[in-house]
Amino acid sequence: MPSTSHLFLCLILFFVLSCAEKKMEEQVVERRPNVIYILADDLGYGDIGAFNSQGKIKTPFIDQLASEGMLFTDAHSSSAVCTPTRYGVMTGRYSWRSPLKQGVLTGKSKALIPETRTTVASLMQDAGYETAFVGKWHLGWDWAEKDSTEWGDEGWNPDDFENLDFTQRVTNNPNDLGFDYAYGHSGSLDMAPYVYVENGKITADVNRITEDKGKYTWWRKGPTSADFEHHDVTPNFFRKSIAYIKEKSKSEHPFFMYLALPSPHTPILPTEEWLGKSGLNPYADFVMMIDDYVGKLLKEVENQGLTENTIIIFTSDNGCSPEADFEVLGEKFHQPSAIYRGHKADIYEGGHRVPFVMKWPGRVRANSVSDETICHTDLMATLADIIGVDLKENEAEDSFSLLPIILNSGEKFTREATVHHSINGSFAIRKDKYKLIFCPGSGGWSYPRPGKDDMSELQKFQLYDLEKDPSEKDNLFEQLPEKVDELTALMISYIENGRSSSGTKQANTPFHLNGNKWSQVHPILSHKMSK
Repeated sequence: MPSTSHLFLCLILFFVLSCAEKKMEEQVVERRPNVIYILADDLGYGDIGAFNSQGKIKTPFIDQLASEGMLFTDAHSSSAVCTPTRYGVMTGRYSWRSPLKQGVLTGKSKALIPETRTTVASLMQDAGYETAFVGKWHLGWDWAEKDSTEWGDEGWNPDDFENLDFTQRVTNNPNDLGFDYAYGHSGSLDMAPYVYVENGKITADVNRITEDKGKYTWWRKGPTSADFEHHDVTPNFFRKSIAYIKEKSKSEHPFFMYLALPSPHTPILPTEEWLGKSGLNPYADFVMMIDDYVGKLLKEVENQGLTENTIIIFTSDNGCSPEADFEVLGEKFHQPSAIYRGHKADIYEGGHRVPFVMKWPGRVRANSVSDETICHTDLMATLADIIGVDLKENEAEDSFSLLPIILNSGEKFTREATVHHSINGSFAIRKDKYKLIFCPGSGGWSYPRPGKDDMSELQKFQLYDLEKDPSEKDNLFEQLPEKVDELTALMISYIENGRSSSGTKQANTPFHLNGNKWSQVHPILSHKMSK
């Protein structure tokens, strides 16, 4: 029988171990990871060396990021163009469920995301994170107006901005959607107005009109503030981000930073230091400059002692734009879409298959590769899973946690299928190796281009086996009618249910911003989509 002293020592040991275990649990809770999400603009899958061994653009820092974490070979933006992709990143929901069924917003457009919708920023903010947005917003916000009855045209022409009052605050801005700190411009870098907005306030007087008409350097004519220099916008956003990292390294709270680059989208503006460095063309120079700045940001994370507890994701909002000059790049044996067909705006793989890397030391194994089909919309469910927050039924309807993949936990990744979307509102659905496209051409800017090229001889749908035919050359639509029926039914169910994740049925917004019904945007599914 144990002695009294032995029992006493056992009790003390039990108490010490219990306290140690409790302390460790508290430390785990306290050490929620920082998250840095870097979204490039119009960067092709084949523009990053880690994804394209035949590529000619040197990207050593992004390649290193990939080697230190996980490289996703089959990652997709939720759209082949800017605004809808950013909507998906922020909300975990396909943009075609919103009022925006095709195209993109302008620099003048009103806010697309209502304040009532949960965003990834508000989710993290509510969980105790400090949140920041730096860069290109392109989701609309509400400029003050001199005359509220004279909104005018949407913002494609320089005269469209005469009624905006740049001396007043901007409302329905990123701060209203969960960002504690927000600094950026409203649309693409070729879309006026050219002003920085910091926490709802325009940072300098709008005192001039600028434009550029160069082959690579062009931007639309429009009002410009005193502190806005197009050539310095990308470097400025990196400076702001690096300063934020340095500042938050002293905070007791974890941070989430969304760095939305306006590059290498037009205007293509490598700084003088980088001009000619690629030996290809200014677009390639610009990509190399971005890579170098990513390296500087990663170095700051290291310098501040944050590397071990920071998730870093790097990706692109869609495929490369023809503005990169494919002919010149091709002559020098560089293909921005690698082996994939099409480019930005298209329903083909080159429009929405994007580079995607994730580093999380101690959690994501270095030099790991995933061939699972994932989507930008998966960010919200992934972060909710990481920080232990349950999503509500009306949140992140098209988001699936990547945690089973990145932790190699043995659990099943639950994404059943992925919906793709082109600039003109054309749809495709991908399940396993099959991709069904609900239009006869590209749905975008490459051949066969809707409204430009004769498609009378083409089949109305396209079905591709991406395992055997990644370049989408052999249309199996007539050969596999059962697969067509299966994928069509799945697409219709995703529309009718208002979600592709499990849960209760949700509502889609049934009309386009300009009043067109879904049936006019995409007649193939009109009997379901017009409801």
